[in-house]
Amino acid sequence: MSQLIVSPSPHIHSKDSTRSLMLDVVIALVPAVLCSFVFYGWREMLVMAVSVASCVLLEWAITKYLLKKPSTIGDLSAVITGILLALNVPYTTPWWVIVIGAVVAIGVAKMTFGGLGQNIWNPALVGRVFLLVSFPTYMTTWSQPQGLFGADAVTGATPLGAIQEGLMQGATVQDIMAEHGYNYSQMLFANLGGSAGEVCALALLAGFVYLCIRKVIKPWITLSILCTVALTSLVFWGVNPARFTDPLFNLLTGGLILGACFMATDYVTSPMSTWGGVVFGVGIGLLTVLIRYFGSYPEGVSFAILIMNSLVPLINMGFKQKKFGRK
Repeated sequence: MSQLIVSPSPHIHSKDSTRSLMLDVVIALVPAVLCSFVFYGWREMLVMAVSVASCVLLEWAITKYLLKKPSTIGDLSAVITGILLALNVPYTTPWWVIVIGAVVAIGVAKMTFGGLGQNIWNPALVGRVFLLVSFPTYMTTWSQPQGLFGADAVTGATPLGAIQEGLMQGATVQDIMAEHGYNYSQMLFANLGGSAGEVCALALLAGFVYLCIRKVIKPWITLSILCTVALTSLVFWGVNPARFTDPLFNLLTGGLILGACFMATDYVTSPMSTWGGVVFGVGIGLLTVLIRYFGSYPEGVSFAILIMNSLVPLINMGFKQKKFGRK
């Protein structure tokens, strides 16, 4: 006899499931993943394979042997964590470092809190920041893209790193840009150096548009991040263009687009209400610019998102969802 479950209204029926939503995210990440393979070659394929396999196997093992619960790997959330972790590290990262990142992402940041839907911080970002702090040499050794069948990697700074280093030596932003030959079309289609997820901003934006069309995410968080970064950097750039980079440079470099489109919009770790999401996005954008301009690290997206993840419970208290049936 089937069990009858009685629960209070409202009762909402939808064809969407956790798996279907996660599958859409995987599909949205495909353009960026393919671009990373084309630009970084077989070594990025290895990083991706190790990252995804480690995350999936760890979640399966933890649910089966530690939590004694049915496996949750079928919802594809572990796959997404693995993809995002791989896109957030250099393609030269050793496989064992990737495995450690997966242990932190899945074992610490996700399953310690009870699994999907209960974690406070984005798992992939926790894994990435842990690796950055623990293995800075591997995580800050950037190599230029050499293609699928390219030659040996040539080490070079990312645009954000080059700007920071040049400013410390007394050069101006304009001189550094000219010296390295940076241009905006290059940043849009094929960023030189950086993590695999930074290689093609256009591919990431295509995935973001797909998620919006599929109504998997709402654009408010992403747009508030991008607008805040643009406006804040515009103010600094207007005050001293020789010391601060312009808004377009800040939008197209680093992991901003990857973070704004695929990690800040995570259902579990972002606010529930529209206005809460806007406040969340503004905070991420502001912190990102401040860390980039005044922090020790040239990139600030990961830290900004994790800080704002910590404030989500407070944001949810201040900006509550409209209750069903209420005007």
